[in-house]
Amino acid sequence: MTQYRLKRAYEPASDDDGFRVYIDRLWPRGLSHETFHYDLWDKDIAPSSELREWFHADPENRWPEFERRYTRELTDNPSFDALRRLLAQKPVVTLVYSSHDELHNNAVVVHDLLIK
Repeated sequence: MTQYRLKRAYEPASDDDGFRVYIDRLWPRGLSHETFHYDLWDKDIAPSSELREWFHADPENRWPEFERRYTRELTDNPSFDALRRLLAQKPVVTLVYSSHDELHNNAVVVHDLLIK
């Protein structure tokens, strides 16, 4: 069974991370391509631009609705099914995200869907 972890892009990569999947649509601000390590960057499972912009306008109050909408986007997305199958073959997967908020971000939603 795959063990899933969450980690900010700004934290250094470690051997314990296993397979690292960057799941944001935008490159993490301030990080170079030489220093930021990921095994897969899957922009197709990131929240739509419209949803991301809507959420970032008021993340504290919009979190429950963001979770609902983003879950719907993911469950309707064939790329998410393909990613789920790929990750199920890995012993350890770290979902990497760039948000400063460690509790309210798209990686949390992806994580929750993957462990179901």
